[in-house]
Amino acid sequence: MSHVPETAHSDPHTHGSAAPAGHPHRWKLLTLLCLAQFMLIADVTVINVALPTIGKDLGLDGSGLTWVVTAYTLFFGSLLLLGGRLADAIGKLRAFLAGLTVFTAASIASGLAAGGGMLIAARSAQGVGAALMSPAAMALVTALFHGPDRNKALGIWAAIGGAGSAVGVLLGGVFVSGPGWEWVFFINVPVGLVALLGVPALLGNSRDLASPSGAGRSLDLMGALTLTAAPGLLVYGLVRARDHGFDAPDAWLPLVGAVLSAVAFVAVERRVREPLVHLVIFARRSLVGGSVVMLAASGLLIASFFLSSFYLQHVLRFSALKTGLVFLPVAVAITLGAHAASHLVAKLGWRPVGAVAFTLTAVGAALLTRLDANNSVWTELVPGFALLSLALGTAFVCATTAAMNGLSHQDMGLASGLVSTSHELGAALGVAVISTIAGASLEGGGAGATAGTGGFDNAFTACAITAAVVAAVGALLLPAGRPDPGQGPVMAH
Repeated sequence: MSHVPETAHSDPHTHGSAAPAGHPHRWKLLTLLCLAQFMLIADVTVINVALPTIGKDLGLDGSGLTWVVTAYTLFFGSLLLLGGRLADAIGKLRAFLAGLTVFTAASIASGLAAGGGMLIAARSAQGVGAALMSPAAMALVTALFHGPDRNKALGIWAAIGGAGSAVGVLLGGVFVSGPGWEWVFFINVPVGLVALLGVPALLGNSRDLASPSGAGRSLDLMGALTLTAAPGLLVYGLVRARDHGFDAPDAWLPLVGAVLSAVAFVAVERRVREPLVHLVIFARRSLVGGSVVMLAASGLLIASFFLSSFYLQHVLRFSALKTGLVFLPVAVAITLGAHAASHLVAKLGWRPVGAVAFTLTAVGAALLTRLDANNSVWTELVPGFALLSLALGTAFVCATTAAMNGLSHQDMGLASGLVSTSHELGAALGVAVISTIAGASLEGGGAGATAGTGGFDNAFTACAITAAVVAAVGALLLPAGRPDPGQGPVMAH
């Protein structure tokens, strides 16, 4: 879920000679940067377990709770590319500190929120801060390390990203059952302060790491605006359709606006002198296919987290802590799937691995279509959920490696940003779509624990159908063959 340059390359200036030693405090700096990145990734999933309690305390219905999740991922994903450009324009360190300051302040505001509107606004601000901070942090990592140490650092960075999403749901249960849901956000404050003080102190006089690398370059603000408006209007239209139907003007007008914004984005990128996205890169079939697969995989996984949290707490009446513990085997499954994927893709290639991954995702989702209030969670929910998560952990690596395949060094940063954007926007769209399908099942009241379970069945059926479609068309989306062993290690989200 992070902005990660997926392939580590040796420095052109050190080819054929010993690599520079790197910054003397580089490993301490890596620890702080990874800790900050962990916050950003965990905040995508940590909120899921807290949603029912937040809804009860702040009087938010299913639509409002959908926005609590999607506001963060929407702004995070939409502004990632602009964040990378800002890091070049104002300097990596300045961009990192500015983004971290915004994120930390927004975390305080989220925890202090007395109403739904304030919480959604604060979550949006968190996304803005994350979009500025994440690419700057990644740029600092690549600048701090050289040669073999860079590959090690990138491996640690990727592992932290995967752990953040898995551990987030567990932390959510602990905080909600303990000090309260507010600490889902307040925990970011001490971490943010340590990074804010520690990173510049450890960097010392390394001004080359802080100075702008793209001074004088213009920022494509109109491109960023239209790129944010398109998915934002799409999510808004879907949320409104959940309550009023697709024939309501406040549903279909935003959906039309989303299409027009997407068209406007393409038009802007064709005409602006320094576009946010060079559209010619979309001629790379592997990049487009990998990004689409990433969008689908992220949407399916975060939507499943969203649904399962509500099912466990609204239907089975689990506590937040018990709900978090149910996610433990799911977290392990994601990690195992991602670990196995690098070996499977290298041996079998993208297409068969991708097809099998989404087929297993469809099977896992299908196993979740008959949930009711009398199910045993360990025999009915966990097997299907763990299978789905194992398969999607594999799909993430498959999508990332496919997207980065065969790209030149100068295209790596942009392509990495596009894959990361697909990941975050997939999460936002997945939750918006699935909450529209689940409908009233996401409301906590009603006539007892059995009320509205049909919505969960319909939503997981939609997940199964989506996964089956992606599995069927995987040959059209993913490239043939296997990764080039000489291309270097590839980092997964």
